[in-house]
Amino acid sequence: MFSRMGEAGGRRMDGYAKTMVLLAGLGALFVGAGWLLGGQQGALIALAMAAVTNLWAWWSSDRMVLRMHNAQPVTEAEAPELYRMTAQMAERAGLPMPALYVIHEDQPNAFATGRSPEKGAVAVNTGLLDLMSREEVAGVVAHELAHIKNRDTLIMAVTATLASAISFLSRFGMMMGAGRGQQRPNPIGMILLMILGPLAAMLVQTAISRSREYVADAEGARICGDATWLASGLARLEEYKQGRINQAAEMNPATAHMFIVNPLAGLRLDNLFSTHPPTAERVRRLMAMAPSSQPSPRAAPQAAVPSIGRAAPRGNPWA
Repeated sequence: MFSRMGEAGGRRMDGYAKTMVLLAGLGALFVGAGWLLGGQQGALIALAMAAVTNLWAWWSSDRMVLRMHNAQPVTEAEAPELYRMTAQMAERAGLPMPALYVIHEDQPNAFATGRSPEKGAVAVNTGLLDLMSREEVAGVVAHELAHIKNRDTLIMAVTATLASAISFLSRFGMMMGAGRGQQRPNPIGMILLMILGPLAAMLVQTAISRSREYVADAEGARICGDATWLASGLARLEEYKQGRINQAAEMNPATAHMFIVNPLAGLRLDNLFSTHPPTAERVRRLMAMAPSSQPSPRAAPQAAVPSIGRAAPRGNPWA
């Protein structure tokens, strides 16, 4: 009992520490951007903006990300099977029931957010519910619950919010009016800012996301009780996203690292900044742990996730 409490406390402190480092690092980048655009005065303005942005990102980044993707809350009455399945796995993970959201997108995908497990939320695309089996959906939801349990969601949401702000500042740089004298923005600095600002933000996202996805996959397999459910879900997600454009993600590429698989279609330079490990490698690792991930009868929950078989689903089984 005490070891579990210590482990949870360690995850909490680790998540908070990484978030503070991220806020400080991206805040410094924000100030540097202001200095390049407006010298000392620009740096002071950027410092004030960074302070406000950091506070706002800490408290509101989860809600902001949900709004970016037009996620709609869903109740138990609207999706009883999805709600019960999520509640059962949340109990197995030792988590409070997260808020459930649905995103009306044909591309199957999902993400989790929330600054703490008590504020956790899981959002799934309608494409996920329409195209995948119950076991695969359970595996995907378990992966997102693992992110909440590991307290990845705060740093992921904060990163998305601050990276979006930095990208906006970079794009806005060339539109700012030129000053006079020493306060005149340096054109070379502004060009470097437009290139390096989004690049730095994306590199931070990449560093955060790649290792965290492997950890969440392993924990998700333990939560749902069968690693093959998540492995099959990942394979289907990679297959079914081809030819389906996630419009909200394309408009907000700084949020791509939050999804279980990369939602971007590679229309511009998306592939250069992939925030996810190769899906084939994730599936391989899950299949390698499949025999040991099966729960013993004694450890199985009283109300297990229903087993429906491997047949391809017909229609939306969650309505």
